[in-house]
Amino acid sequence: MPEGDTVARQCRVLHEALAGARIIRCDVRVPRAATADLVGWRVREVRPRGKHLLMRLEPPTPGVPPLTLHTHLKMDGIWHVDGRALRSSDTSAGPRPTDTIRVLLDARHEDGREVRAIAYDVKQVRLLRTADEGELVGHLGPDLLDPAWGEDLRAQAVANLAAEPQRPIGLALLDQQVLAGIGNIYRSELCFLRRIHPAAPTAAAGDLGEMVDLAHRLLALNADRTVRVTTGGMLGRDGDLWVYGRGGRQCRRCRTRIERGELAEPRLEGTEPRVLWFCPRCQAGPGAPPAPARPARRRTGR
Repeated sequence: MPEGDTVARQCRVLHEALAGARIIRCDVRVPRAATADLVGWRVREVRPRGKHLLMRLEPPTPGVPPLTLHTHLKMDGIWHVDGRALRSSDTSAGPRPTDTIRVLLDARHEDGREVRAIAYDVKQVRLLRTADEGELVGHLGPDLLDPAWGEDLRAQAVANLAAEPQRPIGLALLDQQVLAGIGNIYRSELCFLRRIHPAAPTAAAGDLGEMVDLAHRLLALNADRTVRVTTGGMLGRDGDLWVYGRGGRQCRRCRTRIERGELAEPRLEGTEPRVLWFCPRCQAGPGAPPAPARPARRRTGR
């Protein structure tokens, strides 16, 4: 699934393109909403909630409740605006096959400018009253990219993490009911930066407030970037991430080989374990396999 910063970036571009425009063509290609007629409705805003995209619409006539078009990207979903992909990894990609279109919207602004937004391969397409959004996203924990992020949301996120001290920290971080926005990339990177193995119990993860602060900071810093960076961007072309996707390569800190592992969520029956990456030396301790011996340096003498 996408990280919260990816969803926030797509929502921002959609909002900038569509907010204030009226829909002049609507084609929702999922059975439960296929008959929806949104022509004449005005796009009020497009906002993220964790990994969910919420396009809020105002009716063309009084007395009709506002609606929200809800989509979730899952693994393969993406929105395009006027043929341009809204995700950094797809910046050079053209439109996908038409049979993967799930939502097509044409909208016109008051100045006559027209915009086309197309959602490819999105999942969980729903059209519901805006007042009922809680039915779809009310279960989510504090959103790390919520504009209202502050001490109250932070405290709630910390309390949610601390509620199950024996749960592996790598599973707790991915649980959107605990805190919303972290995906597999940030899960691996956060655990590395905090020097804890993802399989370690949450009770062994140190100061959970610092963990939450770091997660918020990383997502916020990357929300406007086209290339995600967790290393500070000081390590050259290959220096964007610490461990994610780097199995078999040297740790940027200690030169031990990064390992690839898996972590299953026992609460979700029938699901495949999620892949993770870690440094067996930097993240030694609870949950980690024994660290390999560090090769001795070869001595030279005269």
